[in-house]
Amino acid sequence: MISKEIVFAGFGGQGILYMGQMLAYVANDCGLNVCWLPAYGPEMRGGTANCMVTYSDAEVYSPMILNADVVVAMNKPSMVRFEKILRPGGILLINSDLVDEEPTRTDVRIFKLAVDSMAEELGNVKSANMVTLGALIAATGSFPCEEVEKVIVSKTPASKMNMLEINLSALRRGYAALKQEV
Repeated sequence: MISKEIVFAGFGGQGILYMGQMLAYVANDCGLNVCWLPAYGPEMRGGTANCMVTYSDAEVYSPMILNADVVVAMNKPSMVRFEKILRPGGILLINSDLVDEEPTRTDVRIFKLAVDSMAEELGNVKSANMVTLGALIAATGSFPCEEVEKVIVSKTPASKMNMLEINLSALRRGYAALKQEV
């Protein structure tokens, strides 16, 4: 059975909702049942943002995730808030550029990546979400990186086409970086 419950969390402006939405599109394109639940504060940038993505080959009955398989923490407040809902054996993926504290969990797999720095090296720190998505795909092994690339190409609006190549490079960079650790 294929089934994952993933929480993406960080500040508004980090592309949290976009990251989750792209994963939901990939799962949908692969024929899975999907639910994407965005949540964000009233601020556009700098406030909190998170989303929950559930995909499964079985029915998905609720958009809420109480016991996540994966938590992506793009900042320290997100790690503190969401690491406690991880299932034992789950994956905690941390943006080490913004999280300077050790997680409290010892019963989960922890991956730390300097995704902001990696994206900046590629030319745009705003692609940190794509570095993270690539790392997530490698950590879970749920989908081939090529499937994610196809979705990003098809879902990039004309107004953002100038970011397409850097986003694809960032995705591949994150995938390669974490594939070495898995």
